Amino acid sequence: MNGKKRSWTGVIAVSVAVALSLTACAPGAGSAPAESSGPVSKDVAGAGDVTLTVWDQNTDEGITDAQEKLNAAFSAKYPNVKIDRVTQSFADLKTTLKLALSGDNPPDVVQANQGYPDMGAFVQGGLIRSLNDYDGLYDWSSYYPESLLKINSFSADGKTWQGDNLYGISQTGEVVGIYYNKKILTQLGVEAPTSLDELEKDMAAAKAAGILPMAYGDIEKSPGIHLFGVVQAAIAGSDAVNKLVTGADGAWTDDASVTAAKTIQDWSSKGYITEGANGVSRDDALAQFEAGQSAFYIVGTWKQAAISEAMGDDAGFTTLIPKGADSPVTTGGEGLAWAVTTGSKHPDVAAAYIDFINNADAAKTFIDENSLPSVIPADYTPKPGLESDVFDTYGKVTSSGGLVPYLDYSTPTFYDTLTSAVQQLTDKQVTPEAFTEILQKDYSGFVGSK
Repeated sequence: MNGKKRSWTGVIAVSVAVALSLTACAPGAGSAPAESSGPVSKDVAGAGDVTLTVWDQNTDEGITDAQEKLNAAFSAKYPNVKIDRVTQSFADLKTTLKLALSGDNPPDVVQANQGYPDMGAFVQGGLIRSLNDYDGLYDWSSYYPESLLKINSFSADGKTWQGDNLYGISQTGEVVGIYYNKKILTQLGVEAPTSLDELEKDMAAAKAAGILPMAYGDIEKSPGIHLFGVVQAAIAGSDAVNKLVTGADGAWTDDASVTAAKTIQDWSSKGYITEGANGVSRDDALAQFEAGQSAFYIVGTWKQAAISEAMGDDAGFTTLIPKGADSPVTTGGEGLAWAVTTGSKHPDVAAAYIDFINNADAAKTFIDENSLPSVIPADYTPKPGLESDVFDTYGKVTSSGGLVPYLDYSTPTFYDTLTSAVQQLTDKQVTPEAFTEILQKDYSGFVGSK
């Protein structure tokens, strides 16, 4: 997630690259200048024998296969470069990365989660370098829409997300939505939901038929961000969520967030989600859905390949339209940013590697592995079925401004605050009102100190 200034959900024309000039990425007034290490170069072959240590969390089926193919292709193009790939889960990467970057032998290239908890902390600590100069070499600003680049940008002091300096680029697009079992919905005589009301009616029908409405496992905590994010977005709409996450306006105790919390706790009370979800892993919940034991499963498009492999034509994907709106709104954006560490002894090779695994040819590799690239080639037509659902939804929510940031981007400590609070909410340890007050306390402390 994902995997998030003040509004980043401008139009992402997935078939047309929107230019963001290098000047726009230059330090703005009042910003500290980005670090500079002298001239940069594309000459990878001339760098001599290099071992490039790369840390990523591309563990999902399809995405990890694409990553292995790209790594092999890079080493084939540059035989002088060996890729030492270190792969961890998202949770493990969040736990270990800052310590590794601060050590005596940091990796050269890392995937950094956007927002204040990780990328902002790394920038503030001088642990990852600005990529403005490499943008000048590789022209990422002409390939990536501005809205995607801004998610991976900060002020040079790390205090302002979506600032003037680019610190990473992302391979994959991400939409968190609702996967559904077509056979079960047909059996129930219902359509794929496009609103929260329709989803709740469908889940009630499933429950009445003795079918688990929604498989859900939250032992890892991060799934709680997706569950709450989908429901909140369907109630509050894009403008309110954008302003809240970026600190522009609003409070977590506002009516929409309280209503979202009440909705989720109500689902738990009615048995619409897996009982005892805090003790169930997300993989076990996914396996339950893939085995045809639930009607729905909420997760991001990074699970497209796994669900397609397991369910074939029985799988569908949908997002929800808020009341009064004419297009869906949900949480998402792009995969974790590929960044160059300030401790890398081979920044030119690291930047060349990042370009290679994120360019238009790399996008085709991800498509071949049933995964969603951050920029879909203009000449590509998605295959009917789940891929078409996912790709069309990505185009729709990005072009309409309906893709809102991941909620954990809100403050440096919000990931821990939100994920723990969602566990308490679904386990009915706190009221919906108390849940939102927990979030607001963290949020107001950070926003008030900026």
